[in-house]
Amino acid sequence: MGSGKQKRKKNNKSNKGNGSGSPESTYLGRELSALEFHRRVLEEAFDTYHPLLERVKFLAICGSNLDEFFMSRISDLCRQIWKGSPRPGIDGMNPLETIDLVSESLADICGRHGECWAGLRSELATAGIRVNRWEDLDKKKAKALRELFDREIFPTLTPLAFDAWQPFPLISNLSINLAIILNDSAGRERLARVKAPTTSFPRYIRLPGGSPRTKAAERRSMDLIPIEELIANNLDQLFPGLEVKASYLFRVTRDAEIEILLGERPDMLAAVEEGVDTRRYGPPVRLEVENAMPERVQDVLTRKLELQQYLVFPTCAPLGLVDLWQLHAIDRPDLKDVPFSQHIPTDLTTQDKLFAALRKKDHLFFHPYDSFAPIVSWLRQAAVDPDVLAIKITLYRIDKHSPIIDALIEARKHGKQVTAVVELKAKFDEENNISYSRSLEHEGVHVMYGPVDLKVHAKACLVVRREKDGIVRYAHLSSGNYNNVTTKVYGDLGYLTCDPDIGSDVSHLFNALTGYADKAHYKRLLVAPNGLRSGIIERIEQEVERHRDHGDGYIAWKLNGLLDKEVIDALYAASQEGVRIDLNVRGMCALRPGVKGLNENINVTSIVGRFLEHSRIYYFRNGGESEVLLGSADMMPRNLDRRVELLFSVVDERIKSALVDDILKTHLHDNVKARRLLPDGSYERMRPDGKEGPCDSQMWFVNNRGVWHGSEGTF
Repeated sequence: MGSGKQKRKKNNKSNKGNGSGSPESTYLGRELSALEFHRRVLEEAFDTYHPLLERVKFLAICGSNLDEFFMSRISDLCRQIWKGSPRPGIDGMNPLETIDLVSESLADICGRHGECWAGLRSELATAGIRVNRWEDLDKKKAKALRELFDREIFPTLTPLAFDAWQPFPLISNLSINLAIILNDSAGRERLARVKAPTTSFPRYIRLPGGSPRTKAAERRSMDLIPIEELIANNLDQLFPGLEVKASYLFRVTRDAEIEILLGERPDMLAAVEEGVDTRRYGPPVRLEVENAMPERVQDVLTRKLELQQYLVFPTCAPLGLVDLWQLHAIDRPDLKDVPFSQHIPTDLTTQDKLFAALRKKDHLFFHPYDSFAPIVSWLRQAAVDPDVLAIKITLYRIDKHSPIIDALIEARKHGKQVTAVVELKAKFDEENNISYSRSLEHEGVHVMYGPVDLKVHAKACLVVRREKDGIVRYAHLSSGNYNNVTTKVYGDLGYLTCDPDIGSDVSHLFNALTGYADKAHYKRLLVAPNGLRSGIIERIEQEVERHRDHGDGYIAWKLNGLLDKEVIDALYAASQEGVRIDLNVRGMCALRPGVKGLNENINVTSIVGRFLEHSRIYYFRNGGESEVLLGSADMMPRNLDRRVELLFSVVDERIKSALVDDILKTHLHDNVKARRLLPDGSYERMRPDGKEGPCDSQMWFVNNRGVWHGSEGTF
């Protein structure tokens, strides 16, 4: 493989996407497809369609997405290389080839980050939010900041020397660091490192004093400075007697995969907790440095960290873009999206009559346009209802002040049997889930952790109630987590029903999760890892058979990721038979569309907008006897083979029609925030073609929230 520097220099000639795999491959590469998604998010940060601080938010999302990309995906490729057991990806490329192309693509992306931040910083200043450099400050402000540094920040800093004789300090994962060049009294060059204390102080510090007189003006106008700028310009206090020649920022990303070894540990919780503790010591998989850092300093860091050159990324953007979330939190509603009131179905507004309303009909919830409050109210009522006997729930990602957890604890206090299947292995949420597990266990909740080798990603809640006509099971199934925060920003579909078949299926599923039951077949559910893939492929093949006889085959899906080779091959075969297929895939997609003779009848789009598209809808026309599946599963090997996932068939014709006509079709008609996937793996923005007006699906849902509930209309 050529050096990373040579590849990056070559790639800087273009700002266009690099595609997601070699053109001769039948499939697109996973990692390069992930970077194409990153480019789509970055486009939103440039797009003046969004208010200014929302564009800052998108750049922050770029930072967090890339951090996770390296901690998870690139770390996996690096481990394959280190262990000498490389596995080709779905596109046929080995890990070295993939990393080389990732390195090349990221050189362009890093440049775009810098370009985007330069524009946003200028616009923020015009709007009264000034992110200063040290040289921007007048003497009065510089003096005030130096006093702040002396008083509060200086005591927390620990300079660490490193050279040929000094051991290299541990560089913690994702920390902001300064590499400092010093000259001692004999004129010899020395190197040191200082870590910015961003866990103790904000990344962007507000300048003291000089505030406008009125509170309103103070909110609208402020001066900030990055903490590393403050440290870099006061290094003389850390190194008395030495000459500070220069300082340069760097940041290290480490492998964040944790290894769970039960061994002699008492239980899963202890094993996961120990695994989380080792995360900060994982092998480095990325070194970010500011562009101005001399090559000799880069080389020292690269050698000390034992990194290959292709994992070193110079950038002109701020290191740690994820910290831009702090700017988005500034109280400037004039620079943010206009808020709206989430919809609540009229028959679910009376909290003490929720069970009666649910007995009458099933309910569909489309978050964030519909409120999550009815689900919280339902569980709160279940907690105190004397007729409720038991509550069972799966918990994957939980908000820090969760009303769901409060309801489960309240239910236990009222004598209900409460079971929570908590996924301790939910990446980057392990510590939060461990904490909640202990709290629930302390209150007497039966807490289970699922199989060691599988993640429980299915989203299900079951309430068992004694009623006049016997035991009734109420089930809530969803594409999203039981998280009161994310339901305000994630596009998810939830379903509340007392359908006896679904209730029975969900009961069997919980028995399989908490006991030794091993049910492979359900009436209304498809459950991974045992039968979900085969169930989807059977439905694709059924659509093909229908099309052969009648010529009306049609499949439309909305999902987050499409990487499974068997499913993709089934879609290719359906396309070759003439079945028309529309796919709305938010993120990674290995299916290469529009290839003559292979899949000319497949259209793939992706929507990136104000809300994170997170719902899954699988629609099969089936000759007019249509089937619609909802649930938690994407068509990816991890979902189908290494997770407990579920999809369920919607039988309520009213809801099925709403899902297809009001929700799925609107997503597929988006020509404002949608991009079309091209055969080379790049994306082009959709545009109105003159026959139709502009359609921003998310704004349509905001403006028409409630239409999928039928006669209620909109407000």
